[in-house]
Amino acid sequence: MTETKSKTKLALPYIGIPVIISVLLILRAGNTDAFLLLWYGLSVIFGYIAALHDLKTQCIRNELVLAMLAVWVMTMTPKLFLDTEVAIRMLMYSALGFAVSGGLFFLVYLISRKGLGGGDVKFIAAAGLYLGFAGIVPTILYGTILAALVGVTLIALKKINRKDKIPLAPFLYAGMLIVIFTL
Repeated sequence: MTETKSKTKLALPYIGIPVIISVLLILRAGNTDAFLLLWYGLSVIFGYIAALHDLKTQCIRNELVLAMLAVWVMTMTPKLFLDTEVAIRMLMYSALGFAVSGGLFFLVYLISRKGLGGGDVKFIAAAGLYLGFAGIVPTILYGTILAALVGVTLIALKKINRKDKIPLAPFLYAGMLIVIFTL
């Protein structure tokens, strides 16, 4: 394969990011706060990358989660100086989203004896910063219901057995998109 074809093949799966961002801007730009729209856009990008990587490797890289955290801090810091009152309220909702989602998934991780991946725990906690408590709870609900439905269907069709693992990030991402487009 030539170098150009190789680069095209690697970039092709990421074509969904600008498409989803465009739809987000078309549907939400007029009636959503610009700062919140930025966070939604970042959630779309990071979630897409996590879902795609989890599908390919059944792993969510720590570098992605660290990038999510770093970008959240970089976007939140100026907000604290420019609109302190609103930023503090957003900070509280974000911290609650981080703690609830990360805590809940960490508890499931421990109870399931690593049936849930550590990357899923870190990813959903970081996503909780962007979506806040009000956004992360339905994201988890929709994502886990979708994962359960697909898992049960695949077991019924004998494509997988009960002990096989399915990547969770794509379902959490679907839940995230449902929340972002309907919240």
